[in-house]
Amino acid sequence: MNIYLDHAATTATAPEVVREIEPLFREHYGNPSSLHRMGVDAERYIKESRKRISEAIHASEREIFFTSGGTESNNLAIKGALSKYRNGRIITTAVEHPSVLNVFKGLASKGFEVIFLPVSEEGRVRIEDLDEVLTDEVRLVSMMYVNNETGAIQPVEAVAKRIKAVNEKIIFHIDAIQAFGKLAIDVKTLGCDLLSLSGHKIGGVKGSGALYVRNGVHLSPIFDGGGQENKVRPGTENVIGITAFGKAAELAEAHREAAYNKTAAIKEALVRVLKQEPYIKINGAPEKDSPFILNVSFEGVRGEVFLHALEMEGIYVSTGSACNSKKEQYSHVLEAMHLSDSEKLGAIRMSFGYDETVDFNPEEVGRVLIKTAEMLRKMTKKR
Repeated sequence: MNIYLDHAATTATAPEVVREIEPLFREHYGNPSSLHRMGVDAERYIKESRKRISEAIHASEREIFFTSGGTESNNLAIKGALSKYRNGRIITTAVEHPSVLNVFKGLASKGFEVIFLPVSEEGRVRIEDLDEVLTDEVRLVSMMYVNNETGAIQPVEAVAKRIKAVNEKIIFHIDAIQAFGKLAIDVKTLGCDLLSLSGHKIGGVKGSGALYVRNGVHLSPIFDGGGQENKVRPGTENVIGITAFGKAAELAEAHREAAYNKTAAIKEALVRVLKQEPYIKINGAPEKDSPFILNVSFEGVRGEVFLHALEMEGIYVSTGSACNSKKEQYSHVLEAMHLSDSEKLGAIRMSFGYDETVDFNPEEVGRVLIKTAEMLRKMTKKR
């Protein structure tokens, strides 16, 4: 058995993507800013990827800016939008990815009033909590579309309507890194001003990302350098990563509906098996969450120990975000959802592939999870 259930951390590069980028290593390796033919050839790959990604989210090509990944996209969105301010109220949630959460913590130390919205036990923001802190003087609101640890889908469209009803000038940023290629995304329907994307979550390569910037929104660069990406993101473009991202986006969009349906069925079957054991708790609301992520607590088992025991069985899971500090004992996401200490300690995340060709037997995996957990529980009781 060799089953990889950590796709929320990263994915394998799709074979079609590998074929797409192969010529860039040997033939079309010019600098896209160069004026000669090899530079023009490299630039052509970037233009094609910009077109593919813009089409996937129903944006215009001029609204897509390439970055080194999701972390940079989130930083650029928030810091770039707030660069003209020295203070003011900004809002996010208590369950964001560290690349947003830590930016807000840093801004709090610089004079901004930061509001961290609580979430329900299902991990979702309540609109009434937003209403309590939303005023026409708010500068920016940042919220993830799909939580990277639990799969909880936030009501981003409803949030956007609330924000713009209060003040159309409030910037709304969505971290869509775990949603892109898996859920349908239309930036006009979502009503966002900024939207972060990442390539390696959907079969691209690491080090590739993008930021949608709605036409008319001013964004200051956070790096100093040349004039690449319309002076918003300087630095020689990562042509290989960008090309891989564009092809991966095209593939993910083509497979999205079939992948969603197949993954939902797999997750439902796995949850059904795990729910049979009283010491196993399904975190969040799996029937409402993204089908691509499942967070489960095993009472009497340490998540980190469980992870390595499952690895011996050929099953690869995680205990949460790969970007969290390894020194952290508990997930801040599960903390915000008010899980008990033992539930937080015994939690693992299983995240499934975006591609409908990814296949495994959920009943068999469920039985291995239960068998391994029971072995560890017995070992713990003997101590």
